Amino acid sequence: MNKPLNKDIVPSRIVLNESKDTLTMEYAGDIRHPLPAEYLRVLSPSAEVRGHGRGQEVLQFGKRLVSISSIAKSGNYAIQITFSDGHDSGIFTWDYLYDLGANYDSRWATYLETLQQAGQTRDPDTQVVKLV
Repeated sequence: MNKPLNKDIVPSRIVLNESKDTLTMEYAGDIRHPLPAEYLRVLSPSAEVRGHGRGQEVLQFGKRLVSISSIAKSGNYAIQITFSDGHDSGIFTWDYLYDLGANYDSRWATYLETLQQAGQTRDPDTQVVKLV
């Protein structure tokens, strides 16, 4: 049985800016969550990013310049985003998008820390060499 959607997490409007690098989710009560394309790409709910279970996540890096190519509605509960790097397999549910917006600061900080610990960078075609 499907659980009913919480009406507060269903966006009233979705706006892609002109440069296609930020998707703004607008909600009742004048709540807005601007979500950078890079953030959405590296935290995509796809199996390519999340893996098929705990500990199987694949760190995404080099995505600083990624943009959003297109957005398609997926039923009444989600959207599918196609990114400029060709990634298009994640279904972003309303619940997940709201969570990404509400927890942006902590999720982004965790991602940046993980990236640094892995010796990776947000920039495409850049290698980080650690000098000990």
